[in-house]
Amino acid sequence: MEFTVGTLLEGKVKSITKFGAFILLPENRTGMVHISEISSSYVSDIRAHLTEGDTVRVKIIGVDESGKISLSIKRAAEPERRSPRPRAEAQNPAAPKAPLTFEEKLKQFMSDSDSKLSGCRQYEHKTKSRRR
Repeated sequence: MEFTVGTLLEGKVKSITKFGAFILLPENRTGMVHISEISSSYVSDIRAHLTEGDTVRVKIIGVDESGKISLSIKRAAEPERRSPRPRAEAQNPAAPKAPLTFEEKLKQFMSDSDSKLSGCRQYEHKTKSRRR
């Protein structure tokens, strides 16, 4: 079996550390799920989410030159992103929206932040002219 990025697999939790969990994959290969890839919510204690021996569905998110396999549980649970929505869905504001990716959230935050800063600068400019 070839282990390539994007492949979905089932594996068993072999061991748990402070920084992640090691997963036993087919062909006796082992991959690691970093603590940040266990759940979409904040994880302070991995043992609250996983126990040794659990069977989990994982997605391969990286394979380096030495053969180390990086895995993600949260990405395996996410629905695949599709091409843009059909026009009828896009016009219906009541249609449920897909969750935003980190990049989309960051872009939205930067846009909101820039507009708030420009508003503050405009206000600051007006108040400085009055102080003279």
